[in-house]
Amino acid sequence: MIERTLFTPDHEAFRDSFRRFMDKEIAPHHDAWEEQGYVDRAVWDKAGENGFLCMTLPEAYGGSDADKLYSVVQMEELSRAGFTGIGYGLHSEIVAPYILHYGTEAQKQKYLPKLASGEMVGAIAMSEPAAGSDLQGVKTTAMLQPDGTYLINGSKTFITNGWHADLVILVAKTDPAAGAKGTSLFLIERGTPGFEKGKRLKKLGLKAQDTSELFFDNVKVSADQLLGGTAMQGKGFICLMEQLPWERLQIAIGGIAAAQAAIDWTVQYVKDRKVFGQAVGNYQNTRYTLAELQTEVQVARVFVDKCCELVNVNKLDTATASMAKYWCSDLQCKVMDECVQLHGGYGYMWEYPITRAYADARVQRIYGGTNEIMKEVISRSMGLAGR
Repeated sequence: MIERTLFTPDHEAFRDSFRRFMDKEIAPHHDAWEEQGYVDRAVWDKAGENGFLCMTLPEAYGGSDADKLYSVVQMEELSRAGFTGIGYGLHSEIVAPYILHYGTEAQKQKYLPKLASGEMVGAIAMSEPAAGSDLQGVKTTAMLQPDGTYLINGSKTFITNGWHADLVILVAKTDPAAGAKGTSLFLIERGTPGFEKGKRLKKLGLKAQDTSELFFDNVKVSADQLLGGTAMQGKGFICLMEQLPWERLQIAIGGIAAAQAAIDWTVQYVKDRKVFGQAVGNYQNTRYTLAELQTEVQVARVFVDKCCELVNVNKLDTATASMAKYWCSDLQCKVMDECVQLHGGYGYMWEYPITRAYADARVQRIYGGTNEIMKEVISRSMGLAGR
């Protein structure tokens, strides 16, 4: 195996610390959380107490001023262990950066320390019943009123952390006729009149992740709740495009970590499991299948590590991030399918981690932009344009 050079000893020390946290605060409860359909709120508070939320924020806003590689370590560890109910990544490395990069100073002071401490759980509301990967198709509106407030109407679905969320970054149209240039982002707090959370959605996988619907019925907010203030009205789509590369790389990071974990589980299983008097791992088909999978995961990991180096110095471009997201999520699903097959009937039993990993993997090819959209992004970067 190629030695990884991405992390320093400090990163690895952090990995050990976070593993201990997972062993104490997550591992004993995750099965129960999958049954109830959401993690306990306390796991957010405990992460905040231990400094595991929003680590890359400046210290002035409650963070540790850490580089992104600390977040990469955290994502890898959660994915390796199959703790897919934990929404720290989206909270810390999607929601908080939007406020840090685009928010007013007042917005940063108000929300970032609360996100870093775990006092607030963050979510971002992009997808709608009729608009998923096509963000320009968003129908939720936020119309400017004569008194300077905005009136918001619409609904969102498939929102990660949605049920626990205390703060939602909402994608809405402030000018429905202006296309992408009419998109703005709003900061909506739990308890705002007219803002309601729907049912927690029952999913194929990610069963402990509190994915939910959100509804906005004549929600009235001041201009102070427009992310970045009135100067950022109509610039929401630009913000989304600037942040999507990091979001898509996060999917790739988790995908490769989960795929490697699946291979490791399967190697151990085929050594122990006997069929026709010998270990399943002794059969050539088993050995060759696992050799092929390990090769592909090794190749993908080297690519993802390079992307992590680039994102850490703000040099990761959209097309490359799209390559990572599409390739690694496709590979993740391939690995899970092959590993389930090598487990035989036990690969279909929920008590086995490979079964859960198989179910959890499928959405990776969908969210963050479907893999078909990733191919569109890549092809356009090559100078190819479809109709």
